[in-house]
Amino acid sequence: MSLTKSKLIDIIAERADVSRKRAEKVVNTVFGSMSESLVEGRRIEMRGFGSFTVKEYPAYVGRNPRTGKQVPVPAKRAIKFKVGKDLALLVNDTPE
Repeated sequence: MSLTKSKLIDIIAERADVSRKRAEKVVNTVFGSMSESLVEGRRIEMRGFGSFTVKEYPAYVGRNPRTGKQVPVPAKRAIKFKVGKDLALLVNDTPE
């Protein structure tokens, strides 16, 4: 089972004893702030959980694997997540 945004909102509403609408506003605010930071190229660090960074990749010439023809690949930015020590220990100590 995966944790969806909707399920996360339900969990927060229940555990914090707040309305679902208020929990949704909190989740949207947090995700929105994180998105803005990453778009601006800033690093996000959450102690014990992990960190998000934006990595820049330069343009290069690749090859089409079927034809072998050269294909230009544009520069891009990708989001990288590095798990925090506490979360890594928690995940590895949890039986499946």
